[in-house]
Amino acid sequence: MKKLVSGAVALVILTTGALAGTAAPQGVFIKSQTADEYLAKDHLIGVKVKGPDGAIIGDIEDLIITDGNTVVGIVMGTGGFLGMAEKKVGVQLSALKFEEANGVLSVTLPDATKDALDAAPPFERAQPKKSLLDRAKEKAIELRDKTSATTSDAVEKAKPALEEAKQKAAEAYEKAKEAATPAYEKAKEAVQGAVDAAKPETPAPTPDVPAPAAPAPATP
Repeated sequence: MKKLVSGAVALVILTTGALAGTAAPQGVFIKSQTADEYLAKDHLIGVKVKGPDGAIIGDIEDLIITDGNTVVGIVMGTGGFLGMAEKKVGVQLSALKFEEANGVLSVTLPDATKDALDAAPPFERAQPKKSLLDRAKEKAIELRDKTSATTSDAVEKAKPALEEAKQKAAEAYEKAKEAATPAYEKAKEAVQGAVDAAKPETPAPTPDVPAPAAPAPATP
């Protein structure tokens, strides 16, 4: 039993080592954010935009990026109340003024007077916004693919360790079986001896006694 448990422990250790021993490719992943980098969701998306008088005129809702991965502008929501009757306008990145103080970003649109905002055309998307159903479908496909890829990758990486652990477990089983065989045979002999001893003795056969001869008939 101890050998079988040891085999199972070895299986876990070898599998963990196989999964942890793979190095990430160079030049692909970013480990951390540097001091001169920022995350759009933390630093830009949702930031309030102020007008020339310092009053808030809207907030940044999205970034406009070219196919060359260059940010050329933002989409700003302005007007309305709690998102109702809000107008979305596109603003050139060069028209915005960015200032940071004590880790807080301040964004100003100096040319955004009330008349300018009223005259600004609503921003038009090249493609319709995805519906909640479309987003849910994409998320389901993403989760399925991630789960499938992770499982397949883990299985492939663990195969050598699993085969080695399987072989060691088989060897441990054979050794345990060999060690148990003599004890099994002795126990078998002891049981057979007890059975034989418990059997009643068979009485010796009684010898056959010949019947007495009949008397000869009298002579007249």
